[in-house]
Amino acid sequence: MAPRLAFTEDNALRIAAVERAFAPSGKSLSKPGRVLVGEGRLMKLCRRSLQPKMFFLFNDIIVYGSIVVHRLWYKNQHIIPLEDIVIEDLADSLEMKNQWLLRTPKKSFYMSAASEKEKQAWICHIIECREQQLISSRKEPTTSFATTLIPDRASQICMRCVDKFTVTQRRHHCRQCGFVVCNSCSKCRIVIPAISKKPVRVCTLCFNTLLCEKAKEEAGKRSSDGFDLEMPVYEASSDEDSDEREEDDMMPIQWAKPQIIYHPKNTRFAYLK
Repeated sequence: MAPRLAFTEDNALRIAAVERAFAPSGKSLSKPGRVLVGEGRLMKLCRRSLQPKMFFLFNDIIVYGSIVVHRLWYKNQHIIPLEDIVIEDLADSLEMKNQWLLRTPKKSFYMSAASEKEKQAWICHIIECREQQLISSRKEPTTSFATTLIPDRASQICMRCVDKFTVTQRRHHCRQCGFVVCNSCSKCRIVIPAISKKPVRVCTLCFNTLLCEKAKEEAGKRSSDGFDLEMPVYEASSDEDSDEREEDDMMPIQWAKPQIIYHPKNTRFAYLK
């Protein structure tokens, strides 16, 4: 499917439309051989709540962002190489139907679709594109993934010191273990290369553990290089997953139309027209 669409004018126009929707802060998405396979609105479990996000599946990357105006304007663009993705199919829970887990080295999060059919369509297309990308790029698949952050509402107390959260005792997240913790238990910052080049918030326990691991690594290499970290400081929580405006209607999933229609698992998909 991808090779047949890669050099079509229609494909180029679709990619250009996505670029414009993320302007002016979004990165360029045009690239020789890149194909926009499908797009659709999905729910992403953020720190505070489920939030609608717009997802675009290309033959080599996944792009998603927050919805400002449907089909016209998106913000907070995120780009994930398909080599870095692993999908875990999940059963329905009380709070999330048609859900699955998307793992990456930088961030792992739960997603859900409007129906089981759309869920299976996304999973099948992501897995197929990822397998093709691994073959064409000859890269090794990623084996180390970020932990999933426990949602704020899952705990009323700090998961380290058990102090109760209040208006002034805010919730924070350790980026290493994903626990919901208070400010006193998460004053430390350290660089976790897979997540960020800058120091990120971690709880005291993870901070000490990471320091020990770093010390052992440095001792093994007999290197005199110092640790790439910052000492404990106070800092506000990241607003990367701040609450987004809810939309009235779910936008149906759309997929690029191949020359030959195929039906994985006997499921018919709605392709991009």
